[in-house]
Amino acid sequence: IGTRPCGGREETMGRYSTEPENAAKSCKARGFDLRVHFKNTHETAHAIKNMHLRKAIRYLKDVILKKQIVPFRRFNGGIGRKAQAKNHKAPGSQGRWPHKSAQVLLELLKNAESNAEVKMLNTDALVIEHIQINRASKMRRRTYRAHGRINPYMTSPCHIELILTEKEEAVPKPEEETTKKKVSQKKLKRQKLKAALTGGVD
Repeated sequence: IGTRPCGGREETMGRYSTEPENAAKSCKARGFDLRVHFKNTHETAHAIKNMHLRKAIRYLKDVILKKQIVPFRRFNGGIGRKAQAKNHKAPGSQGRWPHKSAQVLLELLKNAESNAEVKMLNTDALVIEHIQINRASKMRRRTYRAHGRINPYMTSPCHIELILTEKEEAVPKPEEETTKKKVSQKKLKRQKLKAALTGGVD
């Protein structure tokens, strides 16, 4: 069990919210108290869930370059409509290009890929089986208002955890089964009737 610093004290890291079915064919990565917006990161993570690793990395790079969009499905209050969101069939065509969230997730995926290489896994067959974003403790700042007032100016950081699993290759069917010809019921009945008639004549 590892530890992480937290406000001048050391805290024991908790377990992952789920465990892979086959630990030998999986790898993990996580980040704590990351200075990225929880809501933006949640939507970006939801977009790459169940994607192949290579496809997810390509998608996040396109999001940074604004070639592809992240559809906002849950936290979509006040999110503008974008034409690119129609490709994802997002409700109301709402979406954004969360640059910082994409960068953080990209770094975390590269970290998980390095862990997979250490475990001698096939990185081309890795799939994002599990990814979860949790709210972290808010960090307090202040902003100065009119008439000498002070208002809170809070950040919304998050914790991220993900699990990559090596997808098993589909086993091809034997050639005998594929080349086997199907015989219809009508043809079978005709053959039986012919055999019965030839048997009666004899």
